[in-house]
Amino acid sequence: MSTYLVTGAAGFIASKVCEFLLAEDHTVVGVDNLNDYYDVRLKDYRLSRLLGIKDWQPGNDPKVSVYAKAETGSLKLEGSESNSGLRSQASGFTYGTFTFRFLDIENLPALDALFAEFKFDAVFNLAARAGVRYSLVNPHVYMTTNAMGTLNLLECQRKHGVKKHVLASTSSLYAGCPMPFTEDQPVNTPLSPYAASKKSAEVMAYTYHKQFGLDVTVLRYFTVYGPAGRPDMAPFRFVKWIAEGTPLTVYGDGQQTRDFTYVDDIARGTILAGQLRGEKSSEIGDGRSEIGEKSSEMRDSRSEIGENPGRNSSISNPNFKLRTPNSEFRSSGFEIINLGGGNRPITLNAMIALMEEFLGKKAVIDRQPPQAVDMQDTSADLTKARGLMGWRAQVSPDDGFRLIAEWYFANKHWVQLLDI
Repeated sequence: MSTYLVTGAAGFIASKVCEFLLAEDHTVVGVDNLNDYYDVRLKDYRLSRLLGIKDWQPGNDPKVSVYAKAETGSLKLEGSESNSGLRSQASGFTYGTFTFRFLDIENLPALDALFAEFKFDAVFNLAARAGVRYSLVNPHVYMTTNAMGTLNLLECQRKHGVKKHVLASTSSLYAGCPMPFTEDQPVNTPLSPYAASKKSAEVMAYTYHKQFGLDVTVLRYFTVYGPAGRPDMAPFRFVKWIAEGTPLTVYGDGQQTRDFTYVDDIARGTILAGQLRGEKSSEIGDGRSEIGEKSSEMRDSRSEIGENPGRNSSISNPNFKLRTPNSEFRSSGFEIINLGGGNRPITLNAMIALMEEFLGKKAVIDRQPPQAVDMQDTSADLTKARGLMGWRAQVSPDDGFRLIAEWYFANKHWVQLLDI
């Protein structure tokens, strides 16, 4: 088994990546600075699942995570009595093969110490300041986290000999490009500081590949959604607001489209990307290592979505098999790959209609003028994802939005408390 560093471990996508890695018996070290960009109780919920806390209850403070107190080693967690395997230390928490550290990737000395403590086989760099609109308000934090944080990780990898880096990037870079978006299109006209900071991270990662031999896979995600998603994004907040009768703020006429991609599919693709190996890095793997093979057999482990399903909550198609990578799609050691839904992009209005159907309630819509920072449409070309990794999305928007609604109803007692 391997040891992986996952940054942003309390985040929406990263927590799912951790879950899938742990389900395959790998050792995972997750780090997160637990910032309050959105209500931290949602981050606490995700972390509690990874730490095996079955009877988790939300705290009272939407700004301060209970796990941020882990440094003291004196934290008493609600529900932890039922989990005798959870260990709290001054540096963080450990449960089974999962270790969580309250750590900011902007803190280079702390990162360096972490790399000295653990021998990582790869880094999944999913920590980021997200959100297009907020990046216009506070652009500096986007550059310090997304660009400088990535540089810190790359430098630690160079210093400690960790060759593989998977970088989470964004489809927001494709502003102004013709659809469907392909990875070879020039992405030099970002509309937001968020997109610009992600472009900076991509460029720096290429430099470390070229100069120091790091094997880098950049993943451009397309509108990721699912249960326990980011509350600043439409799928989460629209379900909550429709159920509560709160008016939805819709910018524009609602005809803008998105290539929605379910979080389980994104997590599977992210893990597979960690197995791509370029010729320069062939000594550390052949691209079909143990996790790549096991991921091809990711099982359907549906559980009651309202309960804590532990570490096997994938609803993915159990018949999905990883195809042998096509010889004409050999990794060069630096790859940019789109991960998108593979469906016909749907409009915001269509998404709202699906949510109304699953919630059994009509939305109250407050229409506002369109915002220049928003892209009108997105659609991913997935040729490289299929060719290099045999990856394709499995969950349709109909199923995905239904699962969000089910998760909301099952967790309504605390989700309704969230400040969004």
